[in-house]
Amino acid sequence: MAKLVMFSARRFLQTSAKRAAVEVEGPSAISGGPEGGYKIWKNISIFIAVPAIALCMVNCWLEHKKGHERPPFVAYEHMRIRTKRFPWGDGNKSLFHNPHANALPDGYEDEH
Repeated sequence: MAKLVMFSARRFLQTSAKRAAVEVEGPSAISGGPEGGYKIWKNISIFIAVPAIALCMVNCWLEHKKGHERPPFVAYEHMRIRTKRFPWGDGNKSLFHNPHANALPDGYEDEH
């Protein structure tokens, strides 16, 4: 019985694979030929992705030139809670601490 089930399953998979391979015609990304969908992706990369990256780069550069004004410090009791010291430095500053942008529990460093 098991032999008959295995034979039927193998035959079904072989015929469906042959049928699927025959149905693919013309330029396609899965046809296996050199005329696949690479042309579409190449054009999308050149005419859409590259200009989009350039626009994002210009936007970042213009925003950086404007400068940043940091928000005023408000001592909310639910923020900047230190239940345990950090294992580096003085234990109060995070690993990627920026004294201009990141406040300590008692305020910005240069305001003291």
